[in-house]
Amino acid sequence: MTQDTPKGDRIAKVLARAGIASRRDAEKIVEAGRVAVNGEKIDRAAHNVMPGDVITLDGKPIAAAEPARLWLYHKPAGLVTTNRDEKDRETIFDAMPEDLPRVMSVGRLDINSEGLLLLTNDGGVKRKLELPSTGWLRRYRVRVNGRPTEDTFAPLRNGVIVDGEKFQPMQITLDRQQGANAWLTVGLREGKNREIRRAMQDIGLNVNRLIRVSYGPFQLGDLKQGDVEEVRRKVMRDQLGMEAIEEPVGTATKKTLKRPERKPSGSRKPSEQGRTRDRAREEAKRGDAPGRPAKAPYGRNAKGATGRPSDAPGGQPNAGGKGRSGPSSSGRPSGAPPRRPTGGPKKR
Repeated sequence: MTQDTPKGDRIAKVLARAGIASRRDAEKIVEAGRVAVNGEKIDRAAHNVMPGDVITLDGKPIAAAEPARLWLYHKPAGLVTTNRDEKDRETIFDAMPEDLPRVMSVGRLDINSEGLLLLTNDGGVKRKLELPSTGWLRRYRVRVNGRPTEDTFAPLRNGVIVDGEKFQPMQITLDRQQGANAWLTVGLREGKNREIRRAMQDIGLNVNRLIRVSYGPFQLGDLKQGDVEEVRRKVMRDQLGMEAIEEPVGTATKKTLKRPERKPSGSRKPSEQGRTRDRAREEAKRGDAPGRPAKAPYGRNAKGATGRPSDAPGGQPNAGGKGRSGPSSSGRPSGAPPRRPTGGPKKR
């Protein structure tokens, strides 16, 4: 005899999507008897709710679930990727902008690692992005202490077993030797705990810097440390294959979302900003907009962005490039007055 799956969504899931608390904390709120459905108090976290149900918390209707959203975050080193740290260390959520809604991290970066971390307000998006079946490549810039050769990485390219745990083959490029350190680019299709550090240690190399520069089609680009940038909904649907956004379940009131205002660039006049927006719309119509699976990756300055730190190979500015203090195309200093015409003044 088979038992039918209950219809609707678990009450803890609905509370979490409404931004009340994490799913685990939402279960505790329900068990404390603070939640009512259609006027009737409940104390079981396994309770399911249906569309149209009126849910209240402490007698007040909860807000509608926000639509699924995704953000790019440049995690600095020294922060822990967790909601609460038992050692009372600073977490990534302590450093988030105040106007950011309740979010979850997609995967983790350890305390000493930095770079791209995806954030979302939706548990379904989080699970989808973390699944190994997604097959998305995660790229890292890795600095190791030592003088490795291409042959050094042969075991990791074939897959190794470290402390009884099997690591899938890695894509490794030896970029450059820089003094006592070497810079590598490493690609993974899974994300086990401290995988790169443990694998490198297994072949006798210590990692002293690790920066994630991409996660599938999403690029770190030139996003500054500590900054958060939201991914456009169209890009999110295209990259994740999300044709339909999950309908809110069990709400009484609808929360109005405010789109964050863009800061105008100081180097453009308002009229020029309007032309830039018009140009972007035209590019989107032609299919040149970023975020399409077969075209450019998504991220700030993703086209041609390396994600390299300043001391990584290729991260130094071009000495011969143009700059504000550099020579002009005519070979004269940029601040020099124009030459007078030769041949003397003309007679009238």
